[in-house]
Amino acid sequence: MGKELEVKVLNLDLKEMEEKIKKAGGTLISEELQVNTLIDSKEKYIENNLNSYLRIRETKNKTTDEVKVTLTLKKNMDREGIRENIETDTDISNKEAMLEVLKALGYEIVQKGFKERTSYKLENIRFDLDKWDEKTYPYPYMEIEVEKEEDLEKAIKLLNIPRENISTKSIVELRNELNLLF
Repeated sequence: MGKELEVKVLNLDLKEMEEKIKKAGGTLISEELQVNTLIDSKEKYIENNLNSYLRIRETKNKTTDEVKVTLTLKKNMDREGIRENIETDTDISNKEAMLEVLKALGYEIVQKGFKERTSYKLENIRFDLDKWDEKTYPYPYMEIEVEKEEDLEKAIKLLNIPRENISTKSIVELRNELNLLF
């Protein structure tokens, strides 16, 4: 179980931001293709009662072709200015079997999305450059994940990020704003 502090940076050019990160000394840590399968009950128990979401993420490393499948419960902790989540995750070896177990418990696939992610590390700051398929979310964005809030301020200044482009919204909230229904 881990705590993460993150924000999304909207309205940006991914290539331009990637160049800024490299120029500042960022190190490429991964290039991935992801399939994110969101799971909940028909009543949206996980979303509405736990302020969380449950997903199965299949990650394919574009360099090594290694595939990893992880089940994650991501719980949002309400905070001002930064999104704090508590993540509980476990690797799974058989996605279809896990989906069958969840189905037997009353959970179903709510949405499946495909994402390309390029990640960089600069000191204790992680930058994820994300581009979803058009149906999931049509606009690219960057996530900044930090261990301490001071590092977020450092990243904002270092990359000259306009504050109005910073969002603490989840992908579900961003989709809802665009009326992209599951």
